Amino acid sequence: MLIRCIRCEKLKLKHSILWLACLGIPVIPAIMGTFNYMGNLETLTPGWANLWTQETLFYANFFYAPLIGLCCAYLWRLEHRNHNWNTLMSAPVPAWAIILSKLAVILRTLILIQIWVGVLFLVSGKCIGVENRFPVETLGWLLRGTLAGAVIGALQLFLSMVIRSFALPIILALLGSIGSIYAAAKGIGLFFPYSLMMLGMNSNHAENMLEGQLAVFLASSVGMLLLFYLLSVLYLKKTDVKA
Repeated sequence: MLIRCIRCEKLKLKHSILWLACLGIPVIPAIMGTFNYMGNLETLTPGWANLWTQETLFYANFFYAPLIGLCCAYLWRLEHRNHNWNTLMSAPVPAWAIILSKLAVILRTLILIQIWVGVLFLVSGKCIGVENRFPVETLGWLLRGTLAGAVIGALQLFLSMVIRSFALPIILALLGSIGSIYAAAKGIGLFFPYSLMMLGMNSNHAENMLEGQLAVFLASSVGMLLLFYLLSVLYLKKTDVKA
């Protein structure tokens, strides 16, 4: 049952122009970050670490959440159109399988985006002649960002399910991204879902932002991921057909 649901969700994205957004949008923060790095070499220590801080500053804080929000809104778009919600409610498919299949597709998309971000970082560094050893810890930051991104994906799936508007959940994702900076500055970033990405990716910091807090980060991420998943399942179980 779950495998069939995942296949159905993958079909929605197979011939979608959404992949152009997934490929194109991460290029923007990579370019912005590279130019920002080049323009501030008098204050930044040249090297991979500071190039990473500049690229992830824009990606994790402003671009990622709206991008994944766009993907989540797209996955729920078909169900919200015409009378497809009623068809979904009457289908012999359990709510947990519907939500988990969408989350699985979002996670797959997220992993591909994170790999692409890593490739863009490497290519941009090589293009501007960054020397020294490539920081292998970047791979760990990408993995942490993937987990944090899954939390945002689960939250955006819930919002896109509850809110029938296509654009509103994406706007909320952008506002959440902006609010993540404030939450992190106030020391509550580990408990604010949109802040987890910047913390996991070590955004705008050359040193490890989660030094001594990795266990809290993992617990918070897994806890919120399960919370938003269960909220989605419960909502889908309690909701009814719509006239």
